[in-house]
Amino acid sequence: MLQQVTRRQVLGALGATTLISTFPGSLKSADYSNLDTDAYLGEVDILATIEDDKVFTEGPAWGNGALYFTNVPAEKILRWDGRKLSVYRENSNKANGLHFDRAGNLWACEGGAGRITRTEWKTGKISVLADQYNSFPLAAPNDLCFDYKNRLFFSSRPGSDDATTGNVNAVYRLDGNGTLEQVLAWPNIHMPNGLVTSPDGKKLYLIEAHPDADYHRDIRSYDIDPNGGLTNEKIIVDFYPGRSGDGMAIDAKGNLYVAAGLHVTRKTSETLDTKPGIHVISPQGKILAFREMPEDTITNCSFGERNRKTLFVTCGTKLLAIPTRIPGKPIK
Repeated sequence: MLQQVTRRQVLGALGATTLISTFPGSLKSADYSNLDTDAYLGEVDILATIEDDKVFTEGPAWGNGALYFTNVPAEKILRWDGRKLSVYRENSNKANGLHFDRAGNLWACEGGAGRITRTEWKTGKISVLADQYNSFPLAAPNDLCFDYKNRLFFSSRPGSDDATTGNVNAVYRLDGNGTLEQVLAWPNIHMPNGLVTSPDGKKLYLIEAHPDADYHRDIRSYDIDPNGGLTNEKIIVDFYPGRSGDGMAIDAKGNLYVAAGLHVTRKTSETLDTKPGIHVISPQGKILAFREMPEDTITNCSFGERNRKTLFVTCGTKLLAIPTRIPGKPIK
């Protein structure tokens, strides 16, 4: 177990004045009323149902004319070409988050092997870009994105409870020269999950998604300085006590499309205050739209197709698609 530095303890240390600005109000049912959802999202279309011995879909990413996503426990990367579903890669080491770079190469968070890999599109060669930090193996990498200088940021968890014996829950930056830096870490962050950068690549958004009581369940923003450091932390929206976001995508105007919520409670402290579906949230934290998903557990989403106006969603055993009014930001 990680050292017990809880939300309640943090709030007590901050004091009442700081508490109000640092922790915005949690989502409630009233926040879902009077939304202009049709101005952002069309209707949900079920593209495919994944059938396997174990199914937990994640990591959608559009590249090279198709949608790629992961079935984590089955250790497969799947491909949807618009007509049929196929297996792109087996023995994926429980790959989770995926991302295509500008050259069309596929980057993967291989959680089972504790590493970040890149698959060359033309040759299929798999290279390991990161698998340890501070002489310890990485905790399971979860999600990844690039900034305006083409530096890679990725989340990694669950980690050790002691930084002297292993790597803790953290966010890392991988520079083009291969240098790996831990830019956020426990206990300042609790359970880092999905992350994206703004359309200009100069701001990082991070989902915190700890399922235990009194820990972070929110979305945080950071400015990315020229050297790749993260500054000016702000909490954009707080999902607590409901289930936090898992993965997210971002459109060309900077709005976040967040996969969050549950239909039915699970064996955690998470409540049903967060509705299960795609939440469109402005950079200022205002909920603009919401579209409910058909089953648990909704995990992630990604823009795709030629005009980037289709939002692909991984949700339980389903691969879904939602037309959007605003295109996703270009691949960075």
